Amino acid sequence: MVIAIVGASGAVGQELLAVLEQRQFPVSELRLFGSERSAGTTYFFHGKEHTVQLLRHDDAFRGVDIAFVSAGADVSRTYAEDITRFGAVMIDNSSAFRMDEDVPLVVPEVNASDALVRPRNIIANPNCTTIQMVVALQAIERLSHIRRVHVATYQAASGAGAQAMKELETQYRQLMNGEEVTVNKFAYQLAYNVIPHVDVFTDNGYTKEEMKMYNETRKIMHSDIKVSATCVRVPSLRAHSESIWIETESPISINEARAAFENAPGCVLMDEPENKIYPMPLFLSGKDEVFIGRIRKDLTEDCGLSFWCVSDQIRKGAALNAVQIAEYLLEAEKK
Repeated sequence: MVIAIVGASGAVGQELLAVLEQRQFPVSELRLFGSERSAGTTYFFHGKEHTVQLLRHDDAFRGVDIAFVSAGADVSRTYAEDITRFGAVMIDNSSAFRMDEDVPLVVPEVNASDALVRPRNIIANPNCTTIQMVVALQAIERLSHIRRVHVATYQAASGAGAQAMKELETQYRQLMNGEEVTVNKFAYQLAYNVIPHVDVFTDNGYTKEEMKMYNETRKIMHSDIKVSATCVRVPSLRAHSESIWIETESPISINEARAAFENAPGCVLMDEPENKIYPMPLFLSGKDEVFIGRIRKDLTEDCGLSFWCVSDQIRKGAALNAVQIAEYLLEAEKK
C-alpha cells in the first residue's frame, strides 16, 4: 500500500513510523509530509531513507491509499480535501472531525466496523484518554450496560507532544542546578507538581479534554453512557493513567470483572495488590495494551466498580490505534 504520514517529525508521526515497521504493515511506498520547519528532514524506514516533503495544496496525495495525519486540527481541516480527493483514506489524529456525524470515530476493539462507513473518506482517531478508557469499558459493557462513569486522569507530559517531554526533563535538570525553570508548554511548572488543567476551559467549568471524554465515549460506544472527568497533568514522561469508577445496570462481581478484562481484546490484567502488582506508567511506556488493576467493588453503590488503568498514549492512544484501523480496513478489503 502507498502510505502517507502528515506530521512525520512529531512524536506521533515518529511513533507511526515505528509501529508500521514493527507490525510489518505492507508499505510499498512511503510519503512523509511536514511543515517548513521539518521539510527536508530525513528518516529511515525499512532501511531506506525518506525525506519529509513540504505539505502544500497540490496533487502529492495522488495514488496514496492511506494517509495518517497528525499535525493538529487546523492542518487537518485545511488539507483534508487535498488528502482525500484522489481516494486516499485519511485517518486523522486531531480533534478536527471527531464529532462530525459523517466521520466515524473508531477504536477497533470497540467499534471497528464503523470505519467501513466513511462518506468523506475520513476516519477520526479519538482522544488518547478516551481510547484507553473505552477499551476497558467495553470489557464490562459486554456483561452489563454501563450507566455512568467518573474518571480522573493522570496524564503524562507526552500528551502535549515531544517538546513537552523535553521541557519536563529540562525543568528537572534546571531545578537540580538551581536555575530558573523554563515554562512554555504548560500553565505552570510541571516538575514536582500536578496541574488540574488539560486543554482550555469551557463555559461549564470543564476543560475541552474532559468534554472530549464525555462526547467521544458516547459516540464510540453508541451509548447513552454519562461520563464526568477531571483531567490532570502529572510529571511522568510517558503513558497516561486513569482512575475509573463505573455504575452498571446489574451488579458485577470482582471475579466477573477480572475475567472480562483478562479476556478482552487489547486489555492486560495486572491486578495482584497483595504482591504490589498493578499498572504503572514507569514500566508500561512503549507497550501496546491497556493495563488494568486495582479492581474493587465500590463502597457506596451495589452496581459500582472501581479500577485503575494505564496505557501508552503515544502508542495505543494515537499511533497504534490509527494503524489498527488501517489493518482492519486491509482485512475487510480481503474479505
